[in-house]
Amino acid sequence: MSANPGAGQRGPATPPANPGVTPPAPTTPPAPSAPPRPVHRPRTETPAETTTRLRPVPTEPDPALSWSAPMAPGGVPGGGRPATSTFGRPDTHSRLFARRTRAQVVAAAVCLVLGTGLIGGAVTGAWLADGPEGPGTRHAFAVAGDLWHEVPVDQLFPPTVQGRGAGPGEADRVWTRIAVAPDSGCEGAFDALLGRALAPVGCERLLRATYTDATQSHVTTVGLLFTEADAAGMEALARRFDRERLDRRSDLMPLPYGAKGTASEGFGPEQRASWAISVLTDAPVVVYAVSGWADGRAVDEPQPAEDAMRSGATTAPAQAGLGHEARGLADRFERALRQRAGTPTERPS
Repeated sequence: MSANPGAGQRGPATPPANPGVTPPAPTTPPAPSAPPRPVHRPRTETPAETTTRLRPVPTEPDPALSWSAPMAPGGVPGGGRPATSTFGRPDTHSRLFARRTRAQVVAAAVCLVLGTGLIGGAVTGAWLADGPEGPGTRHAFAVAGDLWHEVPVDQLFPPTVQGRGAGPGEADRVWTRIAVAPDSGCEGAFDALLGRALAPVGCERLLRATYTDATQSHVTTVGLLFTEADAAGMEALARRFDRERLDRRSDLMPLPYGAKGTASEGFGPEQRASWAISVLTDAPVVVYAVSGWADGRAVDEPQPAEDAMRSGATTAPAQAGLGHEARGLADRFERALRQRAGTPTERPS
């Protein structure tokens, strides 16, 4: 047997080569003067922190946010469990992987990349597609339906609304609120024919306010009809309005709201000049606006906003810019509602 075993081998003790020489006694290393410092300090947590770092708490909407501020598309997507890929599971069979050939490893990597791309594309599509597929869309739809009783009136209907480029020739507009109707149901709030057209989605609450332009020549009532419908119901109503062009029929004009002692005092059914209706599909809301003159003049031929805004239109509502008044306010309230609800994308309605 060799007197010097191989490195890393342990075996029976080998007798010393020279019996007359006593091997030196093993020495014990001196004890450290102080225990070694831990590599990582234990992290302390104050009572106020607890587990909020691990589970973020959603914040309340900023009260300072006004719907009259410039609106930007997009928002904060709602909560929901993130989609995960099964390709990320830990491997418990390393021996099998060790025996794979190089070609097998390359093929597996290609499958991983393709599969991850397909799953990522499906998740992205769910966020952006119409309907209830995406968790952000479902969250925004529910949030929008509760805005009528959670948002203060001065934020829901701000005292002033800026309309950059909203007038004829992209002139700027500024509208001032002159009347707010008490929130109510829909009984008597619409002409009978329009009421029947909106009946399939139900009526949770109707909110209305009337605005005037800077010259106080025009008055416009804005309405927010919060429905009882789900996303499928709103989709069905939007398709019907688009297919049958219900938003352009003069017998389906919304009613105005006038208040005594204001410029809208004489704003009644006969004074309606132009209007716009939008059936939203990402919120249970129908947004509309109807405009007229502040002097109470009757209008024989009202015109939908899209027609009154066309270049070369010669009707009285078109020449006065009343189509721009109705569409400009309706668009801004529609965008503001989406922003506050946190809808992931803006879609045409």
